[in-house]
Amino acid sequence: MAKRQIFYSFHYDNDVFRVQQIRNIGALEGNEPVSINAWEIVKRGGDTAIKRWIDENLSYKSCLVVLIGSETANRKWVKYEIEKAWNDGKGVLGIYIHNLNCPRNGKCYQGSNPFQTFTMKRDGKSLASIVKCYSPSYNNAYNEIAYNLEDWIEEAIKIRANY
Repeated sequence: MAKRQIFYSFHYDNDVFRVQQIRNIGALEGNEPVSINAWEIVKRGGDTAIKRWIDENLSYKSCLVVLIGSETANRKWVKYEIEKAWNDGKGVLGIYIHNLNCPRNGKCYQGSNPFQTFTMKRDGKSLASIVKCYSPSYNNAYNEIAYNLEDWIEEAIKIRANY
């Protein structure tokens, strides 16, 4: 099977080191990590430039993977990415990354489910009742993610196609 093209959504400042561990699994073709300098240039362009950057980078992806750290659910651009991906018919899933070790901060507390703030117009359901979030164990988080990531993405794509 060809590698899926995916887009990682996360809180850059808090979780970039945890996210790099997931990117290094190599099972998928994710968006290339944006350097802090490049991200600062995009941010200087304001909301319009940020939306354009997200839209362009999400456009040819088949799935959005939200990597959920302690503050991810409250991030403006993570919310935008979730809404955009869902409305564009892409698979969407969440993975709690609080149990991955960060060289700067160690492990963090589990953040809130970022899908709880979205309500479906069609039937009034919370997006959290449709989109799956996975919480790898404290002792084996990296290996659980590495072993299951492809299957989780395929399932998310099927869920979205059937909704």
